[in-house]
Amino acid sequence: MQDIPYSVHIFKEGNMYVAYVPELDVSSCGATGDEARRNIREAVQAFLEASAQIGTLGEILDEAGYAREGGRWKSPEFVSLDRMIASLP
Repeated sequence: MQDIPYSVHIFKEGNMYVAYVPELDVSSCGATGDEARRNIREAVQAFLEASAQIGTLGEILDEAGYAREGGRWKSPEFVSLDRMIASLP
């Protein structure tokens, strides 16, 4: 068994809570923040298991910025989360 760390961003879209894992580009949603968290765990687990099963897990994690260190996967390090504004004419 190998542990693969990931971060989850949760935001509200209308009445739904959206959970997004930027490292893996996986998202899910729920009626509450807790439900979105449960659903993203299931979505990430299914994504990683399917990737491992077809033999592409290493390639996917490499492309996502993960690195193998001592037999474990280390997630990419996010250094900032900024909110910016783009102005259109």
